[in-house]
Formats: sequence, structure tokens, C-alpha cells
Amino acid sequence: MHLDMNLLQILALLFLPQAWGQSSSSRPAVVEAKNITLPAGSKAVLPCHSPRMVWTQDRLKDRQRVVHWDVVHSSPDHSVDRVLDMSPGARQRVYNGFNKGRVFIPDSAFTDGNFSLVINNVVNTDKGVYTCNLHHHYCQVHESIQIQLNVTKSARKEKRYWDGEKTVLVVLLGSSIVLPCVNRRALWRDGLQEDQQQVAHWDFQPPGVRPNKADRLVDLYASGERRNYGPLFAQSKMSVAEDAFAYGDFSLSISDLMPEDKGLYSCHLHHHYCGLHERRIFRLTVGPSLPREPTTPPRIFLNDELEPKTEEVSEDSPRVVNVFLPEQRGYFVQHLGYFLATFLLLAFIVIAVIMLTRRRKKRGLEYEMGRSVGGTMISEGEIALDCTEMRTYNQDSLNSEFKNNLLKERDMVKECNKEFDGKMWK
Repeated sequence: MHLDMNLLQILALLFLPQAWGQSSSSRPAVVEAKNITLPAGSKAVLPCHSPRMVWTQDRLKDRQRVVHWDVVHSSPDHSVDRVLDMSPGARQRVYNGFNKGRVFIPDSAFTDGNFSLVINNVVNTDKGVYTCNLHHHYCQVHESIQIQLNVTKSARKEKRYWDGEKTVLVVLLGSSIVLPCVNRRALWRDGLQEDQQQVAHWDFQPPGVRPNKADRLVDLYASGERRNYGPLFAQSKMSVAEDAFAYGDFSLSISDLMPEDKGLYSCHLHHHYCGLHERRIFRLTVGPSLPREPTTPPRIFLNDELEPKTEEVSEDSPRVVNVFLPEQRGYFVQHLGYFLATFLLLAFIVIAVIMLTRRRKKRGLEYEMGRSVGGTMISEGEIALDCTEMRTYNQDSLNSEFKNNLLKERDMVKECNKEFDGKMWK
């Protein structure tokens, strides 16, 4: 029994609801979200990289898009056979001679995105798991859809159901069946020139502003055209690399951050021909500014020098300041030792001077006491000693070397004092 082709296509769509989910949405998918906090006055770089967004002219598009159907038979030994394949620049190729004219896909597959496999006059050898493989080598798209086909001889057993992994079709022997494979994404349609299909733009959403009221910052096109909105790019406060489309790097640089720069920044990447729509969101928060560097040069202490040494530096030579800081513990112990040594030296000198002064005063007092007594020395304990008792005086002849008796008497007193001093200190 043969069914109308249009009716089979409608039934294929109804029994494969996930095929509708493959159609691209106009809303870009969020692939990255980050919170960034930087101090005021600094420079921010909001990264936006996409290895898939390296734009080159695709002059061989017809060879980049391929669809092929494969089947895995349950017997013998789960063999895998290629049923057919097709590309826009060539007619479809059927690999088994028995299937020619009996198995095919619509010729308009690459126009309307319907790659469903039609099988007429179903036989028992058609049983197996069929896979529809869609490849776009340039856009790096590789998708697969699996459908299991079973054959029955009873019309009452015909049915379609989902086994949790794939669609299962039980068809009547000798009938015709359509294995649905629908992909209506834009990448399967012929688009305009490639430089008009590739667009990147940045949006800014201040705090408290709704997403649909976000401000557009810049539009970038693969053709080299740029559209800046507002004075930020004209004043070089914001910038995007000129070779963004060559390396796939659309990072946004913001210099001299200010509090009013905080908010949501979003990078949108679109390739309408490949059906690529990506969005990256960055929440930028501006914190307090960094402390300014001191305007006066730092004081430099080399070893024990108290005053810094300044040298004339030429404008061309690099200005390098070497600062030597002593260790805290060694510095304290060293100066403490200097202080103690100085204190002990001064104390020793003072004590020595005091002792010497006392000794001199004491000798002078004893000398005066000896002279006042006239040959008799009186000690502090009121003991009177006569020099004649300690030593017998030998009178010299009148022809002595002394000029008179007074000089001789003075010499005797000195001798007496020496002996008495020695006995008293012993």
C-alpha cells in the first residue's frame, strides 16, 4: 500500500516531536557567565573567545554538507551497512543494488531540511536500527537520529512507540514507510554571502535596567564594518581587537574604570548561516580605587648611615632604588649591646675617678696631720705613736749634706710617715 508523500512527511513530523526541537531559536544560548570585581581606575578585559568563530570564506560549501543513512542489522553479527548518502553538489548514492528505486530521500532535502528515508515494499531484511547522520564539516555540526524498524505480517501489530532511547516503528510486510529525519536549522539552507552572516556585538545593561532596554555598545561584521554606539569607543575607553574575526577573540577592554561602569556586559556571537547563536554574560563590579604611589622617594639607610645618599640620575638611565632593611632582632640586639657597653665604660670611669680622688684626699689629710703633730702621727682611733719608738734615729755628723736641721727634721717625718702608713694598711 502506497501513501502520498506529503502525508508521510506530515506523519513523520508528528511521530518525531524532537525534530522540532532541532530548529534554531532566535534567542542566543548562554554559554558563559562570570562575576568580575576590579578596583576603580584599573583596566578590565572581558574575555570572549570562540574557536568555532574563526571566519574564512567557505568556497566549497556543497562539499561540506553531507547526509547519510546507516543500518545496524540484528543478524548476522550486528553488521553495519551504509544505505545511501547525499550532498548538495552530487546526487544521492544508494549502496545496495536491491535498494535502488526502492529506498531514497527527497531531492529537496537540502532546501527544506527534510532528510526522511522512504522505504517502499518493506521486506524482512529491512529490519534493524537506522541512523540518520547529518554533517556540516565547515560549521562543525554532527548530529545523529536513530529509529528502529521492525516488520510484522499482522496489520493489528502495526504501531509506533518510544522505548526511552529511540523511536520504534512496527510496519506491515510489503507496505511503505517513512523513517523521519527532519532538521530545519538555518545551516541547511543556502544563505547570503558569508561576511553578512557573521555578526558579533556587545551590550551593556546598567543596574536596574531591564534586559530589553540594554544599551548597544558595538556591532562587528566579518566584512570589517564596525558600528560604535556612544562616545566610549571614540574616546578609546573601550576597544575590541581589529583582527577579532581572524582569531575568534572578541574580548572587550575597558580602561580607567569608574563606578558608573558597573553592570552586565554581554557578548553575542551569531553565524546565521551555521545556525550559531551564543551569548556570554559578565557582571562587572567596580570597587574602591587602588592607593596612589608615594610622590616622595623613600629614605635609604645603608648600614649605620643616618642620612640617605642621593645620586644624580640621568633621564635616560632607568631609575632603580635599592632599599636595605636590617633584620628586626639583630638590629635591636646590636644597639642594645652598644648601649650596655657604653654605660659600663662610663660607670667604670666614674668609679675609678672617685676612688682616685678619695685616695688622694686621704693621703693629703694624713700628711697634714703628721706635720701638725711634729713627728707624732695620730690615727683615727686616737693612737699616738712616736717615730722614735718604731725606729732608732742615728744622728749624723754635723757635716751632713742637709743645709740645716729643719730640712733634716722634715726628712725624718717623711720616713716615719711611710713606715706608719705601711703598718696601718697591713
